[in-house]
This record gives sequence, structure tokens and C-alpha cells, in this order.
Amino acid sequence: MDYQVVNNYLTSIFNNVLVIEEASLRGSRFKDISIKEMHTIDVIGNNPNGTPSQVAKELMVTLGTVTTSLNNLERKGYIERIRSEKDRRVVHLHLTKKGRLVYRLHRRFHKAMVERIIEGMDEAEMQVMDRGLKNLYQFLEDLK
Repeated sequence: MDYQVVNNYLTSIFNNVLVIEEASLRGSRFKDISIKEMHTIDVIGNNPNGTPSQVAKELMVTLGTVTTSLNNLERKGYIERIRSEKDRRVVHLHLTKKGRLVYRLHRRFHKAMVERIIEGMDEAEMQVMDRGLKNLYQFLEDLK
């Protein structure tokens, strides 16, 4: 496989995942949220009891951007903010029942995607893919 083929696959995969996720939301009962809001829900679901600052860091956006998204998600009934009992200045984020449902549906899509990727691979192939993905991950982390 040469550079251009790998690059085309990566670009196409990235774009297709976003388009499919967006279309999936638009065709569901969760059409009131954007893909960016879905990613915010995903971060909160992966980090229960997290804070707005932690979400901003994970999404690599400003606290102001996250605050706007959190306001919208709270108004739509997907998340709730709960003040810390120990330090009233700290706000913890939690998914509501509605938020947990869309989070689980989103996770299911990603699980199916990963299962399809590794389908039919033997251990050696999985190790090669693991190394390639770790290299890509580290490259992107280094650019942050």
C-alpha cells in the first residue's frame, strides 16, 4: 500500500464517519442535537462526574465553546449540572436518562464499526493494526 492509498482511506474514513453519524442523528428521535453536541455527550458519558474544563480539554475547544454547548444540551434535556457538595464553585456534569440513551446508541455504532474493522483478522494482523493506530494516535497527540 502506498502513501496516496493510505491517505485516501484515512480521509475518506474520517469524512464518512462524520457524515454517517450526522445522518444517523438527523434520522432519529435525537435530531435536535448536532454532531458536535453528540461528541460532548460522548465525553461526558465516558467521564461521569467530569467538569466543563475537563470536557473542553478533551474536545480541544475553549471553555466558552463548551459552556455554550452545555447550555444547549441542558436546555434540551440531555445533561444536568450538579454543584459539588465539597466545593460549590465546582460543577459536575451528568447525563440524564435521555442523554444516556443517545450515548448508548452512539457507542453501539462505534462498537459495530470496530467489530467490522477486526473481522477476520488473525493475531498478527491485529498487532500490525494496533501498532499503526498507536503511531497515528501519537502523531496527532504530538501536534496538539
